[in-house]
Amino acid sequence: MLERTLVLIKPDGVAKGLIGEIISRFERRGFNICAMKLIKISRDKAELHYEEHRSKQFFARLVEFIISGPLVAMVIEGPGAIKNVRHMMGPTDPAEALPGTIRGDYALNISRNIVHGSDSLESANREIANFFKSDEIIE
Repeated sequence: MLERTLVLIKPDGVAKGLIGEIISRFERRGFNICAMKLIKISRDKAELHYEEHRSKQFFARLVEFIISGPLVAMVIEGPGAIKNVRHMMGPTDPAEALPGTIRGDYALNISRNIVHGSDSLESANREIANFFKSDEIIE
């Protein structure tokens, strides 16, 4: 099934110069990039992005990190994009990520794990709307 998902290259990935490498992995796999921008997000947008974690003790750290520098936001489209993109990223904890995954190759700890990918169709729709207006997404 053709799906869209939100992918963020987080501030640590941008700072390490991994934008091109990460994008090329998705393109080589056959995914289409429907929208992309380099941005520094506001605290409000970050809090909305991590809304489901608001009651957890690590919420403030998540927000502080994601607003600490520029990030790349992308809408990626393809068959089974949500599951396949997350598989390419590897587990959230890089210590559990296999070599060959983005986190397995480039991330050192769970709080700075290079990338974000939507975890469900519901999350993807909400997250894409948080980062992109409909006229910014190429059909």
